[in-house]
Amino acid sequence: MDKKRELLRYEEAASVLPVRLRRLVMSLTEEQKCMAEEFRLRAGRPLTVLLPSGELPLEAEVEPEELETLCDLATEFSRYAAAETLREGYLSVRGGFRVGLCGTAVMKDGINTNLKNFSSASVRIARQKPGIADDLAPALFRDGAFCSTLILSPPGGGKTTLLRDLVRRLSEGTADHPPLRVSLIDERGEVAVMHRGRPQMDVGPYTDVLDACPKALGIPVMLRAMNPQVIAVDEITVSGDVKAMSLAAGCGVRLLATIHAADTAELMEKPLYRRLLEDRVFRMAVRIIRQEGKRVYETEELPW
Repeated sequence: MDKKRELLRYEEAASVLPVRLRRLVMSLTEEQKCMAEEFRLRAGRPLTVLLPSGELPLEAEVEPEELETLCDLATEFSRYAAAETLREGYLSVRGGFRVGLCGTAVMKDGINTNLKNFSSASVRIARQKPGIADDLAPALFRDGAFCSTLILSPPGGGKTTLLRDLVRRLSEGTADHPPLRVSLIDERGEVAVMHRGRPQMDVGPYTDVLDACPKALGIPVMLRAMNPQVIAVDEITVSGDVKAMSLAAGCGVRLLATIHAADTAELMEKPLYRRLLEDRVFRMAVRIIRQEGKRVYETEELPW
């Protein structure tokens, strides 16, 4: 992505901030804006901008009322319409941005039904990085076929950005492999960023996108409707996702997915993800590692 577009994405993310805070983040240098990954807001604490080197504090303490304003701006003053994700602690914002929220949970019959009295928030700056998967994609093929692959990193490690570009690369094809039909279940609207039926991010010419649909429901839909060669999803989090992916693997479809985990050893410590490995749903893993402020991609073949 060129510098002009990087700056535009930064400005779009800043637009969900209250005016006083927006002015502060817009005062950063162009270099800082291009590298910024998140805005972090904590009531009574300085507003910070997350850079590869860490959080940069700005000269303003966040007021509790500004967190409420942020929520109103992110939901376009319609919190009711966003109630389903709000109670899970996040909001999906037009343009593919994501706002994470902390506050007081409103419990009813042992279930969290809402959040109130916001205490902190993060605004993730969604960016496209075309080309980051160009060298990686060929390493995920064996005997001419794409291998089902997991992308692993801790939260904020760049999994969604890499997933998006791998989807594009597989859909376009590589020097040694023809294009593949990719079905993308974009549950939170962060990968393709659909608007009026068209993806705002480049996910490739042979990619079909099912937007705003839970993965566990979307995977069977795409299997029946779109005859995919690869199904791609972001953030496996619940047992229903695992079950649906096992079903797709049993139908001969290859899979591409992201998981919050530093490595395969951490996967094996979690029963939900251990099943994916024990059922041999995935063959390859890509670890995203930070080295000197840059992201490095390491591939490994999963042991069976």
